[in-house]
Amino acid sequence: MPSMISGRTLVAGAALALAAVLVVCPVRIAAQVPTGQQPQLPSGQLPSPEEAEQMLRNQPELVQQLRDRLTQSGLTPDQVRARLRAAGYPEGMLDDYLQGADTTHTAQFGPRTLDAVEALGVLSAEQRDSLARADSGQVMSDSLRAVVDSLRALRSDSIRADSLADSLAVLRGGLKRFGLETFRRYSTRFQPSTAGPVDENYRLGPGDVLVLILTGDVERAYTLEVTREGFIVIPQVGQVYAANLTLGQLQDQLYGRLGRVYSGVRRTNPTTRFQLSISRLRNIQVYVAGDVVRPGAYQMSSAGTVLTALYAAGGPTANGSFRQVTIRRGEKLVDSLDIYEYLVHGVNPTRVRLENGDVVFVPVHGGLAAVAGRVLRPAIYELLPDETLRDAIAFAGGFDPSAGTARVTIQRILPPASRGPDGRARIVIAVGADQFSNGMAPAVPMAPGDSVTVYPVADRLRGFVTVRGNVYVEGEVGFTGGMKLSDAIRLAGGVKPDVYLPRILVTRMRDDSSLVQLRSAFADSTGRLADDLTLEDQDEIRIFSRTTFRTERYVAVVGAVRRPGRVPFREGLTMRDVILLADGLTQDAQLEAEVARLPENRRPGALATTVRVPLDSTYLPGHAAPAAGGPGDAPLQPYDNVLIPRNGEFSLQRTVVVAGQVKAPGRYALRSKTDRLSDIIARAGGLTPEAYPNGIRFYRAYAGNRPTGTDRLPVLDSAARRRDSLPRGLPERVGIDLPQVLKDPKYRDNIILVGGDSIYIPEYDPIVLVQGAVNSPGPVAYTPGKNLDWYVNAAGGYTQAGDQRHAYLTQPNGERQGVKRKAVLADDVPRPLAGAVVFVPPKTAAEPSSNVIGVVATAAQVLATLATLIVVVRQK
Repeated sequence: MPSMISGRTLVAGAALALAAVLVVCPVRIAAQVPTGQQPQLPSGQLPSPEEAEQMLRNQPELVQQLRDRLTQSGLTPDQVRARLRAAGYPEGMLDDYLQGADTTHTAQFGPRTLDAVEALGVLSAEQRDSLARADSGQVMSDSLRAVVDSLRALRSDSIRADSLADSLAVLRGGLKRFGLETFRRYSTRFQPSTAGPVDENYRLGPGDVLVLILTGDVERAYTLEVTREGFIVIPQVGQVYAANLTLGQLQDQLYGRLGRVYSGVRRTNPTTRFQLSISRLRNIQVYVAGDVVRPGAYQMSSAGTVLTALYAAGGPTANGSFRQVTIRRGEKLVDSLDIYEYLVHGVNPTRVRLENGDVVFVPVHGGLAAVAGRVLRPAIYELLPDETLRDAIAFAGGFDPSAGTARVTIQRILPPASRGPDGRARIVIAVGADQFSNGMAPAVPMAPGDSVTVYPVADRLRGFVTVRGNVYVEGEVGFTGGMKLSDAIRLAGGVKPDVYLPRILVTRMRDDSSLVQLRSAFADSTGRLADDLTLEDQDEIRIFSRTTFRTERYVAVVGAVRRPGRVPFREGLTMRDVILLADGLTQDAQLEAEVARLPENRRPGALATTVRVPLDSTYLPGHAAPAAGGPGDAPLQPYDNVLIPRNGEFSLQRTVVVAGQVKAPGRYALRSKTDRLSDIIARAGGLTPEAYPNGIRFYRAYAGNRPTGTDRLPVLDSAARRRDSLPRGLPERVGIDLPQVLKDPKYRDNIILVGGDSIYIPEYDPIVLVQGAVNSPGPVAYTPGKNLDWYVNAAGGYTQAGDQRHAYLTQPNGERQGVKRKAVLADDVPRPLAGAVVFVPPKTAAEPSSNVIGVVATAAQVLATLATLIVVVRQK
């Protein structure tokens, strides 16, 4: 019972730890865990070990690999099902992986799925193992994989909880135990080869298969397997004992045994030679125990080493030792292994081959020391009793370039016997700079639990002076003792020609961080100094430019130029130069310029004087400019404002579109600014017999509240379209009474056209469209003389939400007419023409009900009162 409770406690703790990881690191895990069908957990519920393992099993990458392998095998779906049925598997077991399967469906596979694929002959045993143990880095982080592996192993009571704790510590960003991740990644790359060759020290045993080749006088080849009794049987030679012999020892024996049968086999001057090699190695069983991730018995090749066994067992846990791994054969200690030789130097620390029944034991670790700070490999290292600070720094890869050897500290927890009566348990040991030799750490003894911190060098930069301002290469230059001001200026590339001679500023920082200002000057423009100051470390030199102190001078050009703006003034700048710098004149420019210039006499109120400068055709686009000094090439002065007036009479062609039932539709250019609607209809040949003048659609393009005057028509937004009963198209529609315009050209609707107008004459449309809040909106056949209410009734009448007081219609020519409801007299209801649109809007707010009877009663009472007063007055 206690063991069961302990196991459940570990499983619950592991599930709780995984939940904590999922909460603390949601972004990192979400980016690495596959998005397959993961277990859905209610909010706040912790995942069980089975659910955590399910996270690992749903791997879309491996599913796709199986699909690709089945596709490349060339087997048809029917052949796959037949082979599965013959092998004893359900014939539809692999349907999700065959050609034509629904790839959007998330397929899951397990060991039985891989067994079925292997039975088809598609996967070899090695390929199957490679898929089953795919590198965890393809799916999720190594640390999260270690957590899931820990949960899975906890369920079978074969792992220690400290391995899980180590994985969680890595996820939280703390120092990790050096070497743990090396053994967490397991794949077939770490399995030893089952085929030869091997060296002469390989010890033979039952199950090994040898190949004996005779050449020379006799040509023979024999395949010999070591029997369970330890013998090999050679034809014509007999049994030869081979078990527990090395390959070299067996070769020595064969000289005597083969020489008895083949006289040419001898050590000197042989005429028959033989070669002995191993074609297949036997499997052995070794036991891995102690503080490892997966302790147990492992089948492995006899050529395997201790590292092979450790990789198979997942390596030491956080409590396991990397420095004292032992190999026992029976009760005998065969060898002791220091894994740091392999991890730090890449050296195989033991050449002892494992034999059947050997035990690889990982004890509890020895003293641990954390090395952090400015080292190449910060981590927690296991130190042997005689190892020192120098060894710990060496394990950490040594100092990085920013390490400051002047400050290395060791935090130590004192043993109970050394704490004294005051209870002081922690101390800090400072390793001074005088203890380092040639950059190597001193051999300071270490104790279990020590924490070493290597601090960086100071951030303060020394050994430089800064040169800024009017030099060719600004920035920091190296400082040397006795350095002069001229040396720093020379290293900065020297001064520029417009250097300011009277002053150079040198800013110096005192020891108390206060600043002092020093000064010097240039003797002449060659850069020679009047006072060549001696500089100190971190001085800042400032050199000025005469250009900095000059007022910016410019000439402004505006009006009919392609790029108006300011042009920097140069001596000798002329009108033609400024126009060229402004990219030339536009097409509507007048051949005259006005120059506004600062007055020479700045009398009160005077702002500028103006000068008219005539231009000629050479200033226009397409004309070559004459030589300098020609007409209009007047010199300019600083701050002149050049205005190129525009020609108000200039205008490009303006076009209107005439379409529909006219005899010659098309895009017509206006002849003058006073062309009217009737003029353009006449130019289009007049109306056709099928034309419906009352249905004219006249559109004018607007930008804001003004006509654009161009052919580019703005698009109305969707909100503006919903406000009208008809789709307006691109521009705004204008109501026009075209029949009256054709009868009387002086009629008010014969408007003057502008560029961008669009005219469309439709055919006759004997339909009235009823829309809005009516019971049956839709088209109604046109009946002459009927009003709006009649057409609404023909469409089913008003709905309860219909606003009868604000119904309106749009006549086919675009004119809008609304209903006028009256309390006493008859309503004014418009009559639609053929092609009109009737629209009934919904009520926007509850309106007060009509009280006509009350109004009439009140009026009657008032009239009766007035009549009584009149009668009384007359009687008097």
